[in-house]
Amino acid sequence: MLMDRYRIVARHNVRRTSADPLEPLTVGNGEFAFTADVTGLQTFPSFHAEGMRLGTQAQWAWHTAPNPEGYALEESFEDYATAAGRSVPYSTTGPDFGDPSARSRARLARQWLRENPHRIDLGRIGFVRPGGQLLQLSELGAVSQRLDLWRGRIESRFELDGTPVEVTTVCDPELDLLAVRVESQLLARGELAVGTRFPYAVGDWSEPCDWDSPTSHLSEVHVRDNRADIRRVLDDDVHHVALTWSAGAALKQLGPHEFIVHADGVGVLELTVGFSPAPVEEAPTVAAVLAAAEVSWTEFWSTGGIVDLSGSTDPRAGELERRVVLSQYLTAVNCAGSTPPQETGLVTNSWRGKFHLEMHWWHAAHFALWNHPALLERSLGWYDKALSAAQETARLQGYSGARWPKQVGPEARESPSDIGALLVWQQPHPIYFAELVWRRRPSRRTAERFARLVFESAAFMASYATWDPRRERFDLGPPVASAQEKAYPLRREARNPAFELAYWRWGLQNAQLWRERLGLARVPAWDAVAKHLGPLPERDGRYVELEHPVTEREGHPTMVGALGFVPDVGLADVDLMRTTLRDVLDRWEWSDTWGWDYPLLAMTACRVGEPRLAVEALLLDTPKNHYLGNGHNFQRPGTLPLYLPGNGGLLYAVAMMAAGWDGAPEGPAPGFPDTGWQVRSENLAPAP
Repeated sequence: MLMDRYRIVARHNVRRTSADPLEPLTVGNGEFAFTADVTGLQTFPSFHAEGMRLGTQAQWAWHTAPNPEGYALEESFEDYATAAGRSVPYSTTGPDFGDPSARSRARLARQWLRENPHRIDLGRIGFVRPGGQLLQLSELGAVSQRLDLWRGRIESRFELDGTPVEVTTVCDPELDLLAVRVESQLLARGELAVGTRFPYAVGDWSEPCDWDSPTSHLSEVHVRDNRADIRRVLDDDVHHVALTWSAGAALKQLGPHEFIVHADGVGVLELTVGFSPAPVEEAPTVAAVLAAAEVSWTEFWSTGGIVDLSGSTDPRAGELERRVVLSQYLTAVNCAGSTPPQETGLVTNSWRGKFHLEMHWWHAAHFALWNHPALLERSLGWYDKALSAAQETARLQGYSGARWPKQVGPEARESPSDIGALLVWQQPHPIYFAELVWRRRPSRRTAERFARLVFESAAFMASYATWDPRRERFDLGPPVASAQEKAYPLRREARNPAFELAYWRWGLQNAQLWRERLGLARVPAWDAVAKHLGPLPERDGRYVELEHPVTEREGHPTMVGALGFVPDVGLADVDLMRTTLRDVLDRWEWSDTWGWDYPLLAMTACRVGEPRLAVEALLLDTPKNHYLGNGHNFQRPGTLPLYLPGNGGLLYAVAMMAAGWDGAPEGPAPGFPDTGWQVRSENLAPAP
């Protein structure tokens, strides 16, 4: 019997009767998103400033501050000795030698390179009084708001001055365009308007807006009929905004970057705001956007994977299903664009809006398992564009192939970092992505589409490994920073992180399989490295992060990923990994974890035959594993109130638990316990 998908999704619609600084709602399409407060617009940004900030962001919207000093990446290079005795430059702290002026310039260069480019906030759109006066949250009454997941819209109702206001907010499924419908007698009486204002952009870690520098940017406006075209100029970066409004309304400019749309005598206002790097074409009507969004979201929910846990007797089932449904919506809005997403998606900035390639897997790999491979493929084209930069990094360091960076913007230039520059666990990701797409679309066309990314990634991996003639094995590092990241002060001596060893073997083996699919000969060097990698490090009867004695109870417990995230490649002993998993669950310092650590543990629990522990890991009651009412995985107040790798990881783990994995036990839902759980699912694919 077919599952009632609408009922499953609709029972998790988000409803609000009061404002919460941590729980705004977002509409978007993967390329563009708008995050709103309880009014359905961005009326109270200061209320959310210390919670989850309100934002209007697009994948293409970046700004680069002037660089009159000509800072270049090479100024941040620092030499590291490899196990083979070679000297390799890494973009870390810059030189710690030479005269003080040279060291000072290196620090300034590193700062500029980290801050630029930075993602921008395209503007604030919120309710104001007709003279531009701001509303106060205390003026609102009878608040009622719903995020309609099936239709991808926000429906908001409230009273202002005792008069009802009804607002519908939606994003076009194809365009970077917001559509809003407002109905209230306050409009007709000339007592309410919609204001739009634009900030300058700055490279702050999390706050992209500078509202106090009006002369640093331009808003050139041209008005015709019921439309205003605004050309936004931020230094050398230019983009365009188009405002359209319904009959009976008018535009008024209040300042160099501030406008209002008011509708005296008319009780309904329909408004669209479109953004684009090029002049905006004719905008669709609000009605057309509402209809298109409903069609698009209905298709998303109707064709993708779905899980129904309502028949379960375990009291945690409802909460897990809520997290699954809301995570599907949030990752489609924030993580399905043409570039890898930042860790806070299109909601608000973190790390200046840069995306982290080691996190790309956690954001997007699940799309393939949930029957949305096209949403994963959208961002894979960025690797093609970044390939030449990755090849140049490998060449500069004396390696073959392409070395993928950690923290980057759309131009693919690495950001200096003491940790990030030495991370390597992002390197096999393009191979994994390609394999996920292949499993959904096994064809020569797919093989040819991703062959170059697979082969160039593998070529670096093989050349990065160093032969140890004394132990007759290949080592990873030194230097290296492991995925746990806690041992980075030892990066000059660290070697053989457990997770990376297993992932290296899987990546090289899979790259050879990719060659065979295309009728190509295997590469002997790849086989040699995969076969002769060192063993997973262990101490005291459990696997550990590195060969070096380091802190083992903090940060990411990534040693378990060597058999969980990574399929069985013959390096990990199942019993020893089971012991390691139980030890982590019993003794880890959870306050120092991150949201993706919990699905990481659940995936390992699946592969070592512990479904009860898989559920426990996903639902551990810790601050970093908390999911807010709007579905976001909360991390910490202020700078990181949401963390989408947690949402994406949850979806990947639940797909494994419900649909299985290569080598999983026979039967339905092999990753769920037999007792207390009734799992129904459709359109899920097993994991590798």
